[in-house]
Amino acid sequence: MKALVTGGTGFIGSHLVDELLKRGYKVKCIVRDTSNLRWLEGKDVEIVKGSLFDVGFLENAVKDVDYVYHIAGVTKGKNYKDYYAGNVETTKNLLDACLKNQNLKKFILASSLAAVGPGEDAIPVDELTPYHPITSYGKSKAEAEKVALSYKDKVPIVIVRPPSVYGPRDTYTFEIFKYVKFGFLPVVIPQEQILSLVYVSDLVDGFILAGESERSTGEIYFISGEGIYTWREIEDAVLKSLDRKVIKLKIPAPFLYSFAFISEMFFKIRGKASPLNVEKVKDLRQKNWACSIEKAKKELGFVPKVSLEEGMRKTMKWYVENKWL
Repeated sequence: MKALVTGGTGFIGSHLVDELLKRGYKVKCIVRDTSNLRWLEGKDVEIVKGSLFDVGFLENAVKDVDYVYHIAGVTKGKNYKDYYAGNVETTKNLLDACLKNQNLKKFILASSLAAVGPGEDAIPVDELTPYHPITSYGKSKAEAEKVALSYKDKVPIVIVRPPSVYGPRDTYTFEIFKYVKFGFLPVVIPQEQILSLVYVSDLVDGFILAGESERSTGEIYFISGEGIYTWREIEDAVLKSLDRKVIKLKIPAPFLYSFAFISEMFFKIRGKASPLNVEKVKDLRQKNWACSIEKAKKELGFVPKVSLEEGMRKTMKWYVENKWL
């Protein structure tokens, strides 16, 4: 079997590449000229350089593969146009290219819980929950899903929605560990917030199960860890993995929104995407980012293997061994 992976140089995509190779797949990765190949170096991977906006290039890239894993996407943009181009247009371009491959077994689209939006009260969202994204990123992922579903009679597609993902190579979780190492933790997320979380190896397993399943065509699946946690429980798991006590500093929401607005304006003037914007703060302040994985368990046989505490220990160990901490 041969798989094409977009986003293979990134956090999630590189772990997917590793697991596909481990399972005996031949792997091809589309990368940009400017991509950092550190996670692919020394591995038996076919590298093809090109653009996800070049349909002719994509037709050639997908012609000899059995599976297409579309992991690449834009998570930080200056405006909705950036998100639309990076998440919606690229998905359509790949699907158009796949129309020429009559032997394609599955097109696997990496979406996000953000496409659906937060849950109400304490009820986890599931695959029947209507779309109500609250950020430009979430709206673009919802549009990408709709595009993919419009091709389901022509291309065998499946959509995988993860919540927040953590594990080795993740730079977002690393920021939390870094603060904790120095004995300080800014609190910007409501402690009572409930959320789902998935360790990267469990997510990769879910991607491959969705790809290989004969019944998954045209379906959507949430793939997450087993539990639903409060943000306080996640903080405690990080602290336990480092065996540290910290000083917690609660950041008031009005200050956070003001800071995000100023940051957004500053980076907008410079023509760049702000690392923190008002939409991101709105996202962080929601009370329910939990999802149900019952459908994936029942139809794909998906079973999360890594608990929160084990996942945080593994992540911390990797950061230390690779001198990030």
